[in-house]
Order: sequence, then structure tokens, then C-alpha cells
Amino acid sequence: MNGNYYQNPTFPTNTTPIPTSPPGNISSVSTLPMEQSYIENILRLNKGKRVNAFVSYPDSSEWQNKIYSGIIEEAGRDHLIISDPTTGNWYLIRMIYLDYVEFMERINYSHSYSEKNF
Repeated sequence: MNGNYYQNPTFPTNTTPIPTSPPGNISSVSTLPMEQSYIENILRLNKGKRVNAFVSYPDSSEWQNKIYSGIIEEAGRDHLIISDPTTGNWYLIRMIYLDYVEFMERINYSHSYSEKNF
């Protein structure tokens, strides 16, 4: 060896204090970060609406492509829960398999601090 080595890079630190909410001020669980337009946030804004969720399971020969129809019950970072009132079935769908969602009515969409309907 020639005495040279790789040195870990140094990154500037943020010295700006992070604002905290006062004690006892608990925000609502349904509050969404308005500046983020992630699919789970859009699905949460449309909770209770009828949808068709188009899903692909690439490793399955039996269920390669499937459509789940029902009402959005919940949505998280990695999952979507749909209930089908006609059959009584509930579906937990992993987001990695979700291709797209078709809404049966106008959707609520929030981006750039303003709520929009499409």
C-alpha cells in the first residue's frame, strides 16, 4: 500500500433549529403533508370512493393481472385496503403490485397547498 486511503466525505450540517409543536398540540392523523403528492396521499384523500385497482403479480402464472373493485377503506405507504360491498370481501393490496387506479367519480387531489378536484 502507498499510504493513501479513502476518506469518508463530510457533509454540511443543518444548524437551523427544527420547529416543534407546543405540548398538548396533537395534529389529526388524517392531516396529509400538502407538499407531497405521493400515491398513498392521493388515495387517502379519496377514502370512501369506488375504484378499480389494477394489479400485476409478475411471478404468478394464475393471477398475473387482476382487477379489484370496491371502496377505498385505507391507504398506507406500502398498502391499499379495498372493501367490495357486493361480495363483502376486503382486499389488502401491496403497493408494489399496484399498476393504476380507476375512479368511478371525480377525485380529490391536493398539490402545492391547494385542493383540486379532477
